[in-house]
Amino acid sequence: MIEVVSGQDLIDAGMPQGKWFRPALDAANQVLSEGGSMEAAMAAARAFRPGPTLALRTENDIEIYSNIRAENAFEQENVEKVNATMRELVRTPVVRAAAIMPDACPSGLIGTIPVGGVVASEAIHPGMHSADICCSMAISVFPGVDPKALLDAVHSVTHFGGGGRARGAQIKPSIETLTAFQQNRFLSEGALSAAIDHFGTQGDGNHFAFVGQMKSSGETALVTHHGSRAPGARLYEKGMKAANRFRELLSPETHRDNAWIPADTEEADLYWEALQTVRQWTKENHHVIHDMAAEKLSAKVSDRFWNEHNFVFRKSDGLFYHGKGATPAFDGWAEDATDLTIIPLNMAEPILIVRGSNAPHSLGFSPHGAGRNFSRSAHLRRLAEEYGADSRGLSPNNIAEIMAKETVGLDVRFFYDAPDVSELPGAYKNAANVRAQIEHYGLAEVIDEVIPYGSIMAGDWQKNAPWRKKRR
Repeated sequence: MIEVVSGQDLIDAGMPQGKWFRPALDAANQVLSEGGSMEAAMAAARAFRPGPTLALRTENDIEIYSNIRAENAFEQENVEKVNATMRELVRTPVVRAAAIMPDACPSGLIGTIPVGGVVASEAIHPGMHSADICCSMAISVFPGVDPKALLDAVHSVTHFGGGGRARGAQIKPSIETLTAFQQNRFLSEGALSAAIDHFGTQGDGNHFAFVGQMKSSGETALVTHHGSRAPGARLYEKGMKAANRFRELLSPETHRDNAWIPADTEEADLYWEALQTVRQWTKENHHVIHDMAAEKLSAKVSDRFWNEHNFVFRKSDGLFYHGKGATPAFDGWAEDATDLTIIPLNMAEPILIVRGSNAPHSLGFSPHGAGRNFSRSAHLRRLAEEYGADSRGLSPNNIAEIMAKETVGLDVRFFYDAPDVSELPGAYKNAANVRAQIEHYGLAEVIDEVIPYGSIMAGDWQKNAPWRKKRR
């Protein structure tokens, strides 16, 4: 009779039942199948037994560096919410430090990292970079090109909204990037096909293509803002599942959004590699849009750089620094890092070209933009009240009036011809206040600016979606 180890054997040996039984039994019976003893098999099973769980930290165990101040009552409420969620977040056992940027705003339940939050940890927390992995900025300078011509060109080659490019219009990332997707189990299933479908696209929400002129030289520049689209979202989902398995074993009391992948595991190594691959995909995605616009105009690019603001970085101290809506401002934050990064404010304000200060009280980060005091839905409700809209919401006349007021002098376009007023300047914090706080807290030095000419965003791409047209 072939000897096997059963779940009852583990229980009889005094081991507590749990999800760890399955891999423990597989390991034990593998030992037996290879001629090992029952003693060796049970030892293999015990290696999977979870140790004591980690309790949440008590309040005030971890210092939170605050680089934000309220300029009015609305901002005061926002600051209080941001502080409350960060106080809960830093109770996570492996978190070592945290910082709040001037553009911070809540995002999710209490305990979830806010936009404009920075967290240093002993482990990787997929929830702290969010599903929009590597949301980032890229700039290309086009000498001698008319701003309108450049905006027209990028409008003709980019793609916004849900989904990817249509069949026949798809563009492939580099062979190196696709090979990296194939070789990593976090990316090979699900994310690989999306890496082709979504290449050369920009998504929706606050993502944009912005054209303006450099304050220093007058040369025309294109700035794009987007993340890793569906490939990043698929990686995030798998990362959260892996992290939650560890959370259940190591710290069941930890907020689900703050689950972590321990640094000394194979999963952490693979996930870290997957993050770098998605980062490379996103960089190529920015550049292919810029290059297609250049080709359309038969124009040359004289300068180009980029930076992410939703990502995880590792410093020489061995800790993982999670920036959700926070721009790296420390030296050598990536192999391809320059000494400059990009901070947008809103479509009516200049985009800032800055040099980071690596301030200790910001954990080496700076803001990523102007941020919000209210969610999109809350802002739309406030506009409806202000403009006397009925229960159906803002009318086309209301929207036209808001557009005229907030985009005066600008060439503002929406890819689906349906304006999204929740992305207009009024939805964001006062840009001058954010700039003042960057200076006040010494977070970055403004080196140059891109003076706005116009921009393109997705707009309300679901308004005339096929499924809604069919229903109507």
